Amino acid sequence: MNNKVSIITPLYNSEKYISETIKSVQNQTYVDWEMIIVDDCSADKSCEIVEDFAKIDSRIRLLKQNRNSGAGAARTRGMEESSGRFIAYLDADDIWLSNKLEIQVDFMKLNSCGFSCTSYEVISDEGVKLNKKVYMLPKVDYVGFLTNNLLQTVGIMVDTNMIDKKYLVMPNIRRRQDAATWLQILKVGYDCYGIEQVLAQYRRAKNSLSGNKVKAVQGVWQLYRDIEKLSLPFSCYCFSRYALLAVWKRVYVGRRN
Repeated sequence: MNNKVSIITPLYNSEKYISETIKSVQNQTYVDWEMIIVDDCSADKSCEIVEDFAKIDSRIRLLKQNRNSGAGAARTRGMEESSGRFIAYLDADDIWLSNKLEIQVDFMKLNSCGFSCTSYEVISDEGVKLNKKVYMLPKVDYVGFLTNNLLQTVGIMVDTNMIDKKYLVMPNIRRRQDAATWLQILKVGYDCYGIEQVLAQYRRAKNSLSGNKVKAVQGVWQLYRDIEKLSLPFSCYCFSRYALLAVWKRVYVGRRN
């Protein structure tokens, strides 16, 4: 039976982080995986670093885009090239704890769920823990995700035995393409089941796209209006809930032990 996990990693000018990211995958207690790293025309030494790892570990593959197309297109290509039953996503600057895959695969098989997300903690650009942990709800549906924005790509896993890969094709937008994809899955009736245990580290990089708050807010609004085609009143409602919960996460989330 194919229980392989295909790990999809978009890569763009991440020479500072990619070694640590790859090592966090190699350190997994669950060993049946492939890591598909899709370079989006990096100008630094990111590809050289990945190629060095791939020479030693055949489970690691490097694909190269012909032109810079964004993280969504890179993830879609990686997904299309994948051979595993489970699809997981790990950005080039994020980190997994060593038991992440084992716990998540066991959870999904035990609960017969096709879509899950682990809890995670936030680290700084330099890898310092920021005393901020985000815990998943037991279950998130379509409307719930529109208003709480809890699902983070670093914790996502999809069972393609249950959910068709066509729902993992990411829209051609520069921001929030991952969130739009999770909404595609939720909209057709698959809830996302949360794992309370913190199993991943999300890096808040100084120069990351998500670090630009104004553009991040614009991306959320575009997601509501242009991608999901929500009405103006419902978009305003969802956005107000999103903003309030974002403040709550920033102020209170890190207080939980």
